[in-house]
Amino acid sequence: MVEGVADAVSIPFHDVPGFPRAGVAGHAGRLVFGALEGRPILIQAGRFHFYEGHPAELVVAPVRLAAALGVKSVILTNAAGGIARGLGPGALMLLDDHLNLMGRSPLAGRVQDGEARSADMAAPYHPALQSRALAVAGTLEIPLERGVYAAVLGPSYETPAEVRFLEKVGAHAVGMSTVPEAIAAAALGLPVLGISLITNRAAGPGGAALDHRDVLEVGRAAGGRLERLLRALIREMPGGGSEPQDRPSSGGAGRARTPSRSPRTDTPPQGDQNGRSNPGR
Repeated sequence: MVEGVADAVSIPFHDVPGFPRAGVAGHAGRLVFGALEGRPILIQAGRFHFYEGHPAELVVAPVRLAAALGVKSVILTNAAGGIARGLGPGALMLLDDHLNLMGRSPLAGRVQDGEARSADMAAPYHPALQSRALAVAGTLEIPLERGVYAAVLGPSYETPAEVRFLEKVGAHAVGMSTVPEAIAAAALGLPVLGISLITNRAAGPGGAALDHRDVLEVGRAAGGRLERLLRALIREMPGGGSEPQDRPSSGGAGRARTPSRSPRTDTPPQGDQNGRSNPGR
């Protein structure tokens, strides 16, 4: 999707003060500014994960940067392991809610300027954006399931017992990202849409061994459908109100992010892009 951005300005992560290089296979590690489907956009191609040893302030720094640059809505994508029986490799899942099982919050510590001390998480994924995504998916005849995303610390994949536990507590898919960014966006008052690209069955239900290379490969194969959905969704973004046309949307956060989960990165890999909208957990 990055390759389709008009008048693109691409900045490697490590050229942004305080940002390191991307450390996960399948993540391009760059910010791309420009226009997509007639809308100004900031794409975060790759992300920072807790499992890489990064502090919370770095994991969510791209969201805070996007907000400071005027982004008014955020689209978060990721690569995830399917837990629900109907979520096999290649499926797309619209996030209805999430479980933060990472053992940490990006809002702990000093309150950042412009952020709520305790973000309201009653509806972490914006209902209006969800309705728009479902309508667009229906028009394109792209199946879009709905479910709860469980965020775990990683980087190891889940054990069968952990998958059974996650299923019992209501999770439909599991990954290692997205939730910190969603929480930070909520604290900033930014509406969020979340989409998971299911790149594998979580350990347990299928019994097959997991390999990050397989995660990336499924992301590449199924990334085309996700890109079609994101492009159409971005095209339908309103030009006024809380998501003005003259303010960028961040993909990957209005970020139109590419998903990945590595050890599951959270931007699904599209071509050479980030692994879950690069998928990779």
